[in-house]
Amino acid sequence: MIRTSTFCAALAAAFLSCASVGSAQTTARRQNRIRVETDVVTVPATVLDSSGKPVADLPESAFKLYENGVQQKIDRFETQTNRPLELALMVDSSLSTTKDTRFENEATARFIRLVVQPGDLLSVFEFSDDVYELSSFSSDVRKLEAAALTISPGAGTSLYDAIDLGSQQLSKLPEDRRRVIVLVTDAGETTSKSTFEMARRAAIQSEALLYTILIRPVKTESGRNTAGEHAIETIIDSTGGAMYYPDDLSQLNDMFEKISRELRTQYLLSYYPTPKAQPGTYCPIELEVPGGQYTLHYRKGYFASSDEE
Repeated sequence: MIRTSTFCAALAAAFLSCASVGSAQTTARRQNRIRVETDVVTVPATVLDSSGKPVADLPESAFKLYENGVQQKIDRFETQTNRPLELALMVDSSLSTTKDTRFENEATARFIRLVVQPGDLLSVFEFSDDVYELSSFSSDVRKLEAAALTISPGAGTSLYDAIDLGSQQLSKLPEDRRRVIVLVTDAGETTSKSTFEMARRAAIQSEALLYTILIRPVKTESGRNTAGEHAIETIIDSTGGAMYYPDDLSQLNDMFEKISRELRTQYLLSYYPTPKAQPGTYCPIELEVPGGQYTLHYRKGYFASSDEE
């Protein structure tokens, strides 16, 4: 009996020891995973030549990457990345943009056919006095086209709410993808509950590029909501992306095609920040291609997170 008790005690001790080792290993793996997820910064970038065409054949050595003015070592480099897209397509349905709603809807549906490839996820939103998700994120092109064709006129323009909600919805999706917001709007802002800063911060935290097609009912600044235009430009300056200015709706297809070409001709650069910033700090990023007359569209900064996240 004594021997049996001794044996059981020894067995229990051995079990606890193994469990402790296993727990320690699990903790170590979790800590390593957390470090990788929170430390690595990914910068999708498009390089355009002087005529505005994407440049697709640059080597890693052509790029210089800085954070807070300190040059960073590029840890990972992909050219013409095929990494899937997560895209929030947001169309302003306020009365100020509905001179030709049918054409706008058909151009939006065509963009969906053009941009969505297997593995991509896209959701269609319309916004006026509120923001409405017309389809959940999907790669089903027919379903998404059908949603785009249901966009109907509304009153008011919740521009900041649209950017805020689109950013939040993208943040819920799987990581290790390229996130994009495509906004079709006249940049009016009348009914949002979100502020400009809320929208800007949400867009930065989602790590989404913001592409905007600005439809201007009035060509001169008089009578136009230039404050809304400047607000979008400021957000784009933080997130990366671009603003396009069609002269009329007939050019909408061309603008969508430009965005699609950019998204399919991207570089992807990743790095581990040195030195590491304090949690919550905004960290500006600068990307350069010295020696060439290029325009770069890329993510311009991020908010540093903590190791506990």
